Amino acid sequence: MTGDTTVNAGDIARLADVGRAAVSNWRKRFDDFPQPVGGTASSPLFSLRDVEDWAMRHDKGFTASPGDLVWQRLRGLGDDLRLGELVGHVGAFLLSRRTGMGTPVPAGKLGADLLEDIGEWADHAGPGEAFDFLCERYTEAHSRRLLDTPSDVARVMASLVNGETVFDPACGIGTLLLASNAPRVLGQDVEVAAARLSEVRLRFGGVDATIRVGDSLRADAFPGDRADAVLCNPPFSDRGWGYEELASDHRWEYGLPPRGESELAWVQHCLAHVRPGGTVVIMMPPSAADRRSGRRVRGNLLRSGALRAIITLPPGATPGSSSAPDLWVLRRPSPGRELPSSVLMMDATNDLSLVEQAWRRFDADRDAVLPGASRTVRIIDLLDDEVNLSTPRHLVALGESALGFPDVRGRLVSTVGTLATAIPDMATLADRRELPMTTVGELLKAGVIAIHQATLKMTTDHGDLPVLTVRDVVKGRGPTGKTVREPGLVITEMSDVVTPLTPSGPATRVITDAGMVLGPQLLLFRVDPDRIDPYFLAGFLRVAGSSGAARASTASTRIDARRVQIPRLPIEDQRVYGEAFRRLIEFEDITREAGIMAESLIRLGFDGLVDGVLRP
Repeated sequence: MTGDTTVNAGDIARLADVGRAAVSNWRKRFDDFPQPVGGTASSPLFSLRDVEDWAMRHDKGFTASPGDLVWQRLRGLGDDLRLGELVGHVGAFLLSRRTGMGTPVPAGKLGADLLEDIGEWADHAGPGEAFDFLCERYTEAHSRRLLDTPSDVARVMASLVNGETVFDPACGIGTLLLASNAPRVLGQDVEVAAARLSEVRLRFGGVDATIRVGDSLRADAFPGDRADAVLCNPPFSDRGWGYEELASDHRWEYGLPPRGESELAWVQHCLAHVRPGGTVVIMMPPSAADRRSGRRVRGNLLRSGALRAIITLPPGATPGSSSAPDLWVLRRPSPGRELPSSVLMMDATNDLSLVEQAWRRFDADRDAVLPGASRTVRIIDLLDDEVNLSTPRHLVALGESALGFPDVRGRLVSTVGTLATAIPDMATLADRRELPMTTVGELLKAGVIAIHQATLKMTTDHGDLPVLTVRDVVKGRGPTGKTVREPGLVITEMSDVVTPLTPSGPATRVITDAGMVLGPQLLLFRVDPDRIDPYFLAGFLRVAGSSGAARASTASTRIDARRVQIPRLPIEDQRVYGEAFRRLIEFEDITREAGIMAESLIRLGFDGLVDGVLRP
């Protein structure tokens, strides 16, 4: 299937599981590296077959799967703008083969040979899996242009709505609609390729999907249609949204959106497409909560009872931005129903898992006890000259101290109570004990240890797979990164030892929860537990990393793992040392947690006494 398929330097790096710099180095070092067969001087293209032959001669890891071959051939058929259309054609072709539904793709669109190869690949991999693979490749290649909603955020947004029909007027490739699990969905997107991919993805999922192309604000493809719920992650800060031509549009029930507030146009567009009593969940930039230009519309949304919650998400929840966006939860008012008197405000920057619980409790009972950093705020307290809906301002002002102080104090008392029993005890020797030493390099040669490292090009801000980052290891916490499934990922196993490649302090961890993806700038040591105790190894790696004893050179901060010295001891003695190291790490985690809670308690105490919500 390789044929005349071409690859660029980035493709070669991905297939060989190395960084782009390595490919550039190969081109300089090896005279027999294949010459470009196309492309430009700054972005040359190489024959995939030639690169495979070269890699085999030089014993370089290089694997082009059938899916990779199809992907590369698709990339060779057209420019980036046409690539999404081609992937959509493949999806339609695979869907028609699997279900008999849809219009078969004419051979002229892709070529009879390519269609035959795609069919053979899909017969082995599965039509849905094959299409998902190509979608992943497409979104990776266009990550800066396709600002897709992260899957964990999409699940949270979808958990806040119910209904048989869900609408997304900026549907992209259909991530929010898929997360909704609704049997019938409506969607619109300005990008032809995105709309096509969205429709095929949804139909592969057995969803009755109607997806149309066009600018939702300027050319609404569903005039008069009202869904049970609307999910939306619209483009932010779009000054060309149509202010002049749409000034008298009937959708602006709550006021004409200001020229620089396209997000308030999207809010009202969504409300216009939901039935009375239906819910809208829309992503908003944090500035939309307090910009002076939008205070009239915000005020009208509050007075009408349409705006029901403001929930702040973690930084980076919107691709392409490092800020912490908000979710606005709205409900189209039902005639004759009593207007609500309060809204929910929540800070979910540290825990997305509590969002649905907080919303459900608030929606069922305005006086319910809410989880996490969430509060009920009276609408009348928000309707001042600013109509400032920023969650940090109101969570602190309305009694975070009073509600948080007892909880933090109770947890701190419990944690401090465990410190005494957690303090390790060790015997002091009269003379320093000299131990026979070996190195990690020698243990590697003996097959006792294997070292793994993630690729630098791996994304850690979106996807379905949890990623353990350097910061996670340093802070002793679970994985906070996300990535997509692709070849070459390193998946952690129980008793793996992980340490930063360039440690800035003591940080080495033994994995006790398998199934995470190893993040960039981390080294993973996989041991034979019958010959090396993982905590024993972790203790000596940690000291070597923090002391600089195993640096690659005097001018480098990177660890040369092979130079780390390890005592040569029987496994029984190793386990004794390992238990001592384990208790030290456990004690460190407890003291770190206690320190964080102590700082929080001090802050809450000062704020509460000054605000008048706590008394001595």
